[in-house]
Amino acid sequence: MTTRPLGAQISHMLKDRGVDTIFGIPGVHNQEMYRGIEEAGITHVLARHEQGAGFMADGYARATGRVGVAYVISGPGVCNIMTPMGQAYSDSVPMLVLSSVLDETEAKRGQLHQMKDQEAAAGTVCDWSVTARTAEASYQLIDRALMQMVMGVPSPKHIQVPIAQLEAQAEAAPARTPDWPTCAEPAPLVSRTVVDRLLAAKRPLFIFGGGAARNVESWLPHFQRLNAASFTTYAGRGIIPDDFPLHYGAMLARPGSADVIASADLVVAVGTRLSEVDLWRDGLGHTAPLIRIDLDPESLTDQHRAEVRILADASTHLTESLSQIEDVQKSGWTAKEVADQRALWRAELNAERPGILPVVAALKDAVPPDTMFFSDMTQFAYAAKEVYPMDRPGHWHHPYGFGTLGYALPAAIGGKVGVGDQPVVAILGDYGFQYTVQELAVAVELELTLPIIIWDNGKLGEIEDGMVRAQIAPNAVVQRNPDFLKLAEAYGAAAVQPKTLEGFAGALQEAFARKGPTVIRVISDIAV
Repeated sequence: MTTRPLGAQISHMLKDRGVDTIFGIPGVHNQEMYRGIEEAGITHVLARHEQGAGFMADGYARATGRVGVAYVISGPGVCNIMTPMGQAYSDSVPMLVLSSVLDETEAKRGQLHQMKDQEAAAGTVCDWSVTARTAEASYQLIDRALMQMVMGVPSPKHIQVPIAQLEAQAEAAPARTPDWPTCAEPAPLVSRTVVDRLLAAKRPLFIFGGGAARNVESWLPHFQRLNAASFTTYAGRGIIPDDFPLHYGAMLARPGSADVIASADLVVAVGTRLSEVDLWRDGLGHTAPLIRIDLDPESLTDQHRAEVRILADASTHLTESLSQIEDVQKSGWTAKEVADQRALWRAELNAERPGILPVVAALKDAVPPDTMFFSDMTQFAYAAKEVYPMDRPGHWHHPYGFGTLGYALPAAIGGKVGVGDQPVVAILGDYGFQYTVQELAVAVELELTLPIIIWDNGKLGEIEDGMVRAQIAPNAVVQRNPDFLKLAEAYGAAAVQPKTLEGFAGALQEAFARKGPTVIRVISDIAV
């Protein structure tokens, strides 16, 4: 066929650009987008809610490094996926949302799925939101979105196409060019600034964010010769081996980290925004010069006021700069001071969240080394993402910035779809699980081997603690939960409630051996 309806042509175009999976829900307004999916050879995952489709696309993107794509209808479909779009925007996740839109909204009221300004609404939670009014514009905008996600800072985009245009016949999109990029081209080393400053420093300190997670093996051996101290953000965990003797771990949010940072005579922040959710304080705490290496100009011009700002791909710049340092450097840092400080912070965390760290240790012992985690806004995850020893980067995904409940289950489903046989675990609280519980049906339908840990304290525990600290009588923080085991079984999933830490470890191992998802309910006092 030389022509097809535009909706079908878009699916063929996406397949040509490397898209193999789309998450979404068909409806009367976007059904033309579904005409071409099977013919193009794309797998479609049917979510139970557009919010779930968005989180699945997010999880797929984080797990694979490829763009997560979602199809939704106009009006409520776009509104429902806006929360996942906001989460992806805050955490720099490459996600493309394609939706239908009514052909005309000004002169006619009362149409199905009508919004006043759908394009503008979606634009509040993503990098950009545009309307493609012709087939040519659709193709150009899709290519622009995909190219920007590869070549720049990854972030979600929204493209909407009028319904009549989706139905209209259109020529095929131009074929992918032979030079279609799969990653950003290496940036040349523009100066020896970083090298010279590192060689002059006695106590250099690095802070690595998620933007430094690519190609770690290319620069890590050079970094280790520096004998510099290091932190990672939560998103950067696993970049530096947890047992590296001068590594402070993901403890930036500890108030005492400001004193450690103040003791450095050079601070290098790589691939991180140093945002509120990284630090939980206004300032980094540095008194020494600060160097920033980042692809995002916003990070280079923020309130931390770096003395040296380098706009470059983090991994590429680290490889090219650190490889120039051939000799092992003397260090003003000692392994003992780092170990002592980490032990102190771990004790603080154990006092703040009693009973959680033993469960974290049991989790570590029970899962395979290449397990990928997707966690929700829950107290168990808050503790685990500070101390869980990651042995590789990009394997613990959390809704860091936007901080939405209900993320972990659908994101883990999307991640599992993306990584196939690699083990994946979802970690949720009892309250957050109920935000997107319906997506459990997707995991059952796809027969995904997926342990789903529900940390059940019967309340909004973090909010209750915050109210108490603020001397507010706890209100609206205790809810009546369903029987999670029966609920899981009603969906067709396996379900278990271990009574001991040993039972918890055994339940995890059995879940990894089972075809289909397993809900593991863990009462919060299991280790007490």
